[in-house]
Amino acid sequence: QVQLVESGGGLVQAGGSLRLSCAASGITFSDVAMAWYRPAPGKERDLVATIDSGGNTNYADSVKGRFTISRDNAKNTVYLQMNSLKPDDTAVYYCNARKTTTWFTTDYWGQGTQVTVST
Repeated sequence: QVQLVESGGGLVQAGGSLRLSCAASGITFSDVAMAWYRPAPGKERDLVATIDSGGNTNYADSVKGRFTISRDNAKNTVYLQMNSLKPDDTAVYYCNARKTTTWFTTDYWGQGTQVTVST
């Protein structure tokens, strides 16, 4: 059974930093792409950042230059370093693992971790 467990959320002042972690189990971590999502107006979950099995990254325009996604395959963990946080970054952040084969794609989700940025 695949499990994704997020941690590291909390309350921080604008301009501050947080690092989110997502520990995965029940999956061959090095084979899957990992991502972070958060809700957005009109979207249940909007992409924040992704990192594929080769370490290639992609970011939403709203977080480029402020957020960094990374992975440690030895620890089966993906991280999201969030700097220069803004009140608009306040959201529940969800970890995602995407397993893609020739025939299908499967998404797995964590339970979410709350990030609150105060003014």
